[in-house]
Amino acid sequence: MPPHHLMYAVREEVEVLKEQIKELYERNSVLERENAVLKSLANTQQLTQLSSQLSCLSPPLQLHQPPFIKNSGHSLVHHEGSQGVSYQPNITSA
Repeated sequence: MPPHHLMYAVREEVEVLKEQIKELYERNSVLERENAVLKSLANTQQLTQLSSQLSCLSPPLQLHQPPFIKNSGHSLVHHEGSQGVSYQPNITSA
């Protein structure tokens, strides 16, 4: 395969991946908002019970990532005080 065909194929794959990242970021945002609403509607006893049930099922997720990573136009940002990692795609045209 000539190099220009390979570059074209890679660019197409990168565009597909950028779109998937964008869709996942949007879905994650929706789920975070839904989670916040559900937490606000639950009482303390319900949250405590749910937390204890989840801790029995699996150990807590540990992310061993630096607070900020930038790679290939996408950034992984950890906001202090937030629960987890927020993915913020930096979509630019190639």
